[in-house]
Amino acid sequence: MATEQSKYDTYQSPFVERWASEEMIRLFSANAKFRTWRKLWVALAEAERELGLGISAEQIAELRRFQDDINYDVAEARERQVRHDVMAHVYAYGVQCPKAKPIIHLGATSAYVGDNTDLILMRDGLKIVQRKLLNVIDALARFARQHRDLVTLGYTHYQAAQPTTVGKRACLWIQDFLLDLEELEHRLQTLRFRGVKGTTGTQASFLSLFNGDHKKVRKLDQLVARKMGFPASFPVTGQTYTRKVDSQVLDVLAGIGQSAHKFGNDLRLLHNLKEVEEPFEAEQIGSSAMAYKRNPMRSERMCSLARFVISTAANPAFTAATQWLERTLDDSANRRITLAEAFLATDSLLNVALNVAGGLVVYPKMIERHVADEMPFMATEEILMAAVKAGGDRQALHERIRKHSMAATRRVRAEGKPNDLLKRIAADPAFARIKRHLPRILDPSKFVGRAPQQVDEFLAEVVAPVLKRYRNELGLSVELSV
Repeated sequence: MATEQSKYDTYQSPFVERWASEEMIRLFSANAKFRTWRKLWVALAEAERELGLGISAEQIAELRRFQDDINYDVAEARERQVRHDVMAHVYAYGVQCPKAKPIIHLGATSAYVGDNTDLILMRDGLKIVQRKLLNVIDALARFARQHRDLVTLGYTHYQAAQPTTVGKRACLWIQDFLLDLEELEHRLQTLRFRGVKGTTGTQASFLSLFNGDHKKVRKLDQLVARKMGFPASFPVTGQTYTRKVDSQVLDVLAGIGQSAHKFGNDLRLLHNLKEVEEPFEAEQIGSSAMAYKRNPMRSERMCSLARFVISTAANPAFTAATQWLERTLDDSANRRITLAEAFLATDSLLNVALNVAGGLVVYPKMIERHVADEMPFMATEEILMAAVKAGGDRQALHERIRKHSMAATRRVRAEGKPNDLLKRIAADPAFARIKRHLPRILDPSKFVGRAPQQVDEFLAEVVAPVLKRYRNELGLSVELSV
């Protein structure tokens, strides 16, 4: 029997110990997998009975009675003997259900339970991911609305460029997550069941069971799919469903990883500028050595997990590309790790994203200071145009601004002094006619274009309809672990 101390003596997944939600951990647990196997066996037996095979109501009832009560000790002992997990669980189920034992797994191959279960778990996992993704979008939408017109420096090449607003920048994050949501919705809508296909996908065993009745075999496939919550199954398979499906699903998760990494990276840059910070708890320690530090640890974790999720997309792509004919087993061990880990990691990073998005802290005065430092340079074109309209010579004025700009830049960079470009221009007689208009020309809100209106339009026309459609999924909060 394992002792309490034993968890310190063996490897423990940090997804289980620290990051992933209980909901996702349970979804990819052994218990969820093997109970789903039994649900599939029940569904198969029910459908076969409905279509006329000699399976009694008593046998079905017996199967249902032990559907969730798995005798793991029997299954594990049998697997050590036969080296086959599916047949071990067929045997264990039969021990509990002696009357139904002859018809368990009737006509099926191992992929019937293995593959169909994977599709069920991925479907349910995508729904968990979808709910968290929606709540991240909702939190960021509220943030964008609140700061729709807060002027901030825009950056290209991480160099100060034209101003934008804090809300507009948040809309860039939202748009990426919305694209991920569209892909996720598409995968859920088009995800199909492997169904009841037999050893090499020809349904030969079921055709034999139904004495050559093709219509009943087709109906069996449809019935079992519907019983397990799928509108349709793949029309053709080998022994397994095409592994391209795994690749497509993990591409969705990798896309979410990309968006989360962009969000986290931007926050880390803004954190350094002291403009926007992630939540920081009263007793949180930022550094073991530098007590004053407030490191963006959550954003860093989000980026770290996102890189892992992105990397998982390559694995099923290689698996899909290297399958042999109707089936090869070199996908099995790989998929046991990759599928679950990709979902657990995506769940983990979305927990962080939701926590961070719902608790962002903005420092308007620091933002204003940075804008003020750069605004004189950004306003030079407006100043030039105003001076020309007031009767000045465009070429002469351009040269005066160029010289003042160079001197101000040298003062800022070489001497570490404040930007005095405006004082230089105001003191220059060539600009005397517009001196009193300089404060108006330099109003930062005049330089953000349609950013506030873009925020309003985007939130109303694009985001709001999505959130309204999923309003029952909103309001989720997470307790973030260390």
